[in-house]
This record gives sequence, structure tokens and C-alpha cells, in this order.
Amino acid sequence: MDPHFYTIDINWKNDRLGEMSSPELSEKVEIATPPQFPKGVENIWSPEHLFTAAVSSCLMTTFLAIAENSRLEFTGFKCKSSGKLEQVEGKFLMTEVILEPTVTIVNEADKEKAERVLQKSEAACLISNSVKSKITMKPTILTV
Repeated sequence: MDPHFYTIDINWKNDRLGEMSSPELSEKVEIATPPQFPKGVENIWSPEHLFTAAVSSCLMTTFLAIAENSRLEFTGFKCKSSGKLEQVEGKFLMTEVILEPTVTIVNEADKEKAERVLQKSEAACLISNSVKSKITMKPTILTV
């Protein structure tokens, strides 16, 4: 497969606030320093949120592809996630991302299959494989 490129444009607006856009997308997203830092802004997406979201959303899109290829019948996927920021040797690092996916399946007999699909999804997630943060997954499988 040839390399793929994803273009992002960042424009500073004022103070600790900016705007993120892409010529490939129609939506713009406000971004800011998180409120835990000096002059941080509340209620705006931060790089730390986006980092955590990248890992979580990649798990979902990878799961969708693997579930389809595995013919897993499911009616729902959601994932709560939490990114852990720590200071290590004088540097701030996102040291861990905790993923709590919940998959709702149709047949109880598919529970082990759903667990395998989630494990394969975590192992194949290109974002998780691209970062040095620890990725911890705590899955839940529900039946309708």
C-alpha cells in the first residue's frame, strides 16, 4: 500500500486558543491549552483530549473492519477512554490510555468471538501501534 497523508492546519486565534482544520474536511475544531495548565481554557478540545480520542476512535474503526471480516453480529459499540498525563524525568508525557469498550452482541454464543475481535482490534490499531504510551483495555460484552 502506498503511504497516506493527512493534512491538518492549525491557526492561533488568541491567548491559548486556536483552531484546527483540514482541507480534506468540512468541520473546524477549536483547540486550547487544557485548564490544568496556566492560562488553560475550559470546555475546549486540547491536544491531550485529541491524543486520547485518536487511540479510542482507531480502536473503534479497527473493530468495525475486523468484526465485519469475522462476521460478528453486533448491535452496538461504544468506548469510554481516559488518557493519563504524567511528568516523567521533567517532561510531560501521555503515559497511558485506558480503553473501556462495550460491545453489544446479538447471540450469547458469540461472546468469545467478540472478545477475540476486540483483542485483534487492539493489536492491529495503527494509532496504538504508533505511540509509546501504555494501552490498557477493559472490555465489556453485553447481549441484547
